[in-house]
Amino acid sequence: FLCTFISIAMALFDQLHDEWQKALSDYRPLVSTIDSLIDKSEVTPAYEDIFAAYQLPPSAIKVAIFGQDPYPTPGYAHGLAFSVAANTQPLPASLRNIFKELESDCGVKAASNGNLQRWADQGVFLLNQILTTRPTQSLAHEDFGWQEFTAATAKVVGKSGAIGIFWGSKAQHLAQYFDPTLSISSAHPSPLSTYRGFFGSKPFSKANEMLRAQGKSEISW
Repeated sequence: FLCTFISIAMALFDQLHDEWQKALSDYRPLVSTIDSLIDKSEVTPAYEDIFAAYQLPPSAIKVAIFGQDPYPTPGYAHGLAFSVAANTQPLPASLRNIFKELESDCGVKAASNGNLQRWADQGVFLLNQILTTRPTQSLAHEDFGWQEFTAATAKVVGKSGAIGIFWGSKAQHLAQYFDPTLSISSAHPSPLSTYRGFFGSKPFSKANEMLRAQGKSEISW
């Protein structure tokens, strides 16, 4: 019971991987403020999953994919951008489009399991600009200050020499922190914008080509 109590009581900033706590130490007060604004019983992803992406330390990031805000459908978001829990069906439209582009780009058959932890385990950092929302309501926490925190995060990742993939105009604001030769930008995979340049953008093969040029192992998408 004590362990359960400690994890619930742990301040949000302390849920970051140690490397992230060090890299973003100046932002502890901001996260504390955001923490005070969050209603833990009315938040998605679940409170303990808000920093799921940050369990991958900066030193292990090879590719970063940036999104906008979490899926508002209750039970969908679990802290990794675009990802859903393994048993979530049907898959969100954006994720289905990501898998369509992956199949077109690399010949990888569309997965029925939408949990992208398998990418994170290989060094893919999946981050939304806004990390929380209220269930059923998009952008409910748009004014909490998350964008300042995730911009600082992007700066750390960009400095590390990681490859950045930016889907949609909001995510593309973060490209300024990355080497232009290591940046891949396109329209968002949402059904509203896929045909404006997401389909055919080949982000997965391009990222692997860049990794090869860096002498790093490719991602098995």
